Amino acid sequence: MIRVFRISTSTVLVLLTVLLFLASTPFAVAQAQKTRAGSGDDDGPLFLEYRTVRIGMTTEEVRKKLNNPNDKSDEQDFFVFSDNESAQVFYDKSHKVFAISVNFMNGARELPTAKGVFGSDITPKPDGSIYKMVRYPKAGCWVSFSRTAGDSPLTTVTLQKIE
Repeated sequence: MIRVFRISTSTVLVLLTVLLFLASTPFAVAQAQKTRAGSGDDDGPLFLEYRTVRIGMTTEEVRKKLNNPNDKSDEQDFFVFSDNESAQVFYDKSHKVFAISVNFMNGARELPTAKGVFGSDITPKPDGSIYKMVRYPKAGCWVSFSRTAGDSPLTTVTLQKIE
């Protein structure tokens, strides 16, 4: 026995609207997660400064905040904070910071993670190493995160002004 149901046009339209909404929800959630994960689209970077040093600061300001560098010049300063942490600060011709690169050895006090730098984890390569770079055009910079493979990995986080 076959039964035929009558459904009004308005009911069909409501059902189609609900189905379209439900079908688009995963896409909207995925897009929101992508943006929060540091896609570089409209977000600024989570890693904007290192020990209060930022892009655009003068040589004098950096040296005041980080104390005297172990090696200094007009183009860059090299700071060693411990056996497990060091940083290079690069200056442009007007003596302002245009890049900061920080190295952390295994055992560093505040070892950064990809999630802390970008807002999401990065899938390691088969050898265990990790690398990711994200450009933030609206913020005028890019950030990279690199971790070598092995039992005693080196983690490098770099923040650089986009020229």
